[in-house]
Amino acid sequence: MFRLSFCFFIGCIMCVIVSCGKKQGDGKLIPIEDFFVKPEKTNFRISPDGKKIAYLGIDDHCKNIFVLDLEDKRKSKQLTYQSDINVQYFFWASDSTIVFSNAQSMNDSLRIFGISVETEEMHKLLPTRKAKLRWLNPQKEKSDYLLASMNSRDSTVFDLYRIYLNGAEPVLVTQNPGNISTWFAAPDGKVRLAITSDSVQESMLYRANESEPFRQVAITDYQTLIQPLGYVKNSSTNIYALSNYNRDKLALVEYNTATGREENVLYSNEKVDLDASGYSFHQQELVYSEYTIDKSEKHFFDKTFEEHFNKLSSKFKGQSIDIIDSDREQLHWIVRIYTDINAGGIYHYDVLENEATLLSDVNPKLSKVELLPKKAISFQSRDGLTLHGYLTYPASNVTTDLPVVVLVHDGPYRRESIDFDAEVQFLANRGYLVFQPNYRGSAGYGKKFWAAGFKEWGGKIQSDIIDGVTWLIHQGVVDKNKVAIMGTGFGGYSALHGATYNSSFYKCAISLSGYTNLFTYLKEIPPHQQQYVKLFYNIIGNPTKEYDMFKAISPVFHADKVKIPVLFAQGGKDSYSSLTDANQFVQRLKNNNVPVKYIYREEEGRRFRNEENIINYYQEVELFLREYLK
Repeated sequence: MFRLSFCFFIGCIMCVIVSCGKKQGDGKLIPIEDFFVKPEKTNFRISPDGKKIAYLGIDDHCKNIFVLDLEDKRKSKQLTYQSDINVQYFFWASDSTIVFSNAQSMNDSLRIFGISVETEEMHKLLPTRKAKLRWLNPQKEKSDYLLASMNSRDSTVFDLYRIYLNGAEPVLVTQNPGNISTWFAAPDGKVRLAITSDSVQESMLYRANESEPFRQVAITDYQTLIQPLGYVKNSSTNIYALSNYNRDKLALVEYNTATGREENVLYSNEKVDLDASGYSFHQQELVYSEYTIDKSEKHFFDKTFEEHFNKLSSKFKGQSIDIIDSDREQLHWIVRIYTDINAGGIYHYDVLENEATLLSDVNPKLSKVELLPKKAISFQSRDGLTLHGYLTYPASNVTTDLPVVVLVHDGPYRRESIDFDAEVQFLANRGYLVFQPNYRGSAGYGKKFWAAGFKEWGGKIQSDIIDGVTWLIHQGVVDKNKVAIMGTGFGGYSALHGATYNSSFYKCAISLSGYTNLFTYLKEIPPHQQQYVKLFYNIIGNPTKEYDMFKAISPVFHADKVKIPVLFAQGGKDSYSSLTDANQFVQRLKNNNVPVKYIYREEEGRRFRNEENIINYYQEVELFLREYLK
């Protein structure tokens, strides 16, 4: 399927309340707020010429843009002065111009500005409006404009526009006929490639130039992905793409958009999908390909880049290195360096000088604290599927009959890996074994594994989780009477499902923004995502045609079956969960004298972001587990 993958890195938020209590292991009890410290500087991006680094910092309680001058540190400065609203995101449109948006939230009105790094002159690029905008890659100036798609004409479709950097009225390039989901720009700024989608069937469209109509060159179903990464240098037809066409795993291919055919398979991994990274828009070349079995690994195409990477790696042996950004000559990099036991830091790497300079610790409170490693495991599901997961043991010499928190990831089309996870470290520090299963339907293991989770939200996915815990019990690692299940979003749904249908297996359940009613989940899909409804029908189910299944797997209709204590946290602005359903579920538990702790925060969405709310939530988690997972 022609889809874009977006990876979102979300930093947790700090507060000032210190946890107290007796730890079940023998390590030092770390204050709760230390796990969720927000770094002072984030979103580092380097200018195309490699002379400056911009980042977001806090001034007057708001996120603002700061610029670090690499040639003359005395010229470093604060660039924006927002005092009542955060800079939401920014990027370098050129060597001298930064484009940014400010907003109270992701759902706020669209506000886009351009600002000169030298003169600090700032002006609106668009009038403030209720719309959503998607910038086209590469996000860089083409003469005097940028390319973007916007749903201002119709909230359900995104038309293609030129957005002028001088603030002139945007110009419509191509009106969306209604089914185009994504546009792709060639290096010359011409849009010759587009993807149409009803989310179940997708097609690739091509045109030689913008004066010609698009023509269809390929059709795929929703299980097949052809994901463009960028154009082959000096070509207006051939692109590098990730594709699982006629194969199970995503491979790196050269793809001809004029003919709709793969021309060459460049790299693949037999165990896992490849990730959408490693293409340089500056160079118009593949630098490396990336994949994750347990840790992130790279396969290099650019040997010079590989030599530089190895020099950097030698400075941080045994640590993972994520390349966040680089200049056009690839002589200055922004990287994140970390392990599963250290949140690490953001560094500027000067290739010619072979110097790595720390720009910011991701979590300075934990930088010198001894934390706990993740261990990769695999086990068999009851129907013979090989599943993978991770264990984090508490700081104790005891390795048998442990209390376990089953931490179920959101998505469900995401996955766990050996990386740093503050929530995992918090739970392990409190004396619990943490089990993170990659159940069927998780990302990264190929389309067969993904498809195995279709319409199994309340079925085999939940069985996979139980099978993993059962295996740990049989191994003697876990005490069968001390099993808690916990998660956010889909993970929260799994926790509520476990409490509803497996109260004899789990001792207690913790849900943050868990779905109580899957009818509501599909009903609340916003207009700009309506194109995905058919896909959701195939993955989750059709609530009209499969009414009985939806009712059977929605916890709100079966709350009377819950026999174990539940901690349920809910945000008032969570668009995927109904407050009415949540209240109804909690009330039924109370009526049945089931211990339930309900945390409602009106101002929060799917994940809590307010400092105080985050720490309060984990305080309640600590108290809840201490009481019910003894």
